[in-house]
Amino acid sequence: MKIDARLLLRRAIVTVAVVGSLVLGAATIRAASQWTASEAPLAAPPVTVESLSAQLAAERWRTSDLTTRLEAMAGQTVELQAALDAANAQIQDDTATAKALTDRIAAARKKLAALNRQIAATARQAAAARAVVVRRVVTPAAPAAPAPQPPAEPENDD
Repeated sequence: MKIDARLLLRRAIVTVAVVGSLVLGAATIRAASQWTASEAPLAAPPVTVESLSAQLAAERWRTSDLTTRLEAMAGQTVELQAALDAANAQIQDDTATAKALTDRIAAARKKLAALNRQIAATARQAAAARAVVVRRVVTPAAPAAPAPQPPAEPENDD
């Protein structure tokens, strides 16, 4: 097998072209990265492990503070619920007392109305009785016989 010079030349040219295109691609990529870096610099520096550790510690403290506050609020919620339950019980007791008092007031009003009717009836009877007495006094009657005089006692001049 004989390798022809033309074939060797063609292989060399292809190899040089492939290597050249790889070098040109790498150079293009490098130039593009430098151009991009110069046109758009990083606004913030990269994050360090120390800054991440500090942020983590701050967030842990914040979490613990929020947990403490949440537990305190849960305790207050329990207290408020107990106060609401007590207030509702008091309202129910007051409602029952008010109902009982309303019933007592209604009964007292009925009693008062009955007493007022009785007083009015008694006043009418008294007025009628006075009218009868006035008629008897005003009406002239036959002269009455003088009332008997008690016997006179003998006088002793001793």
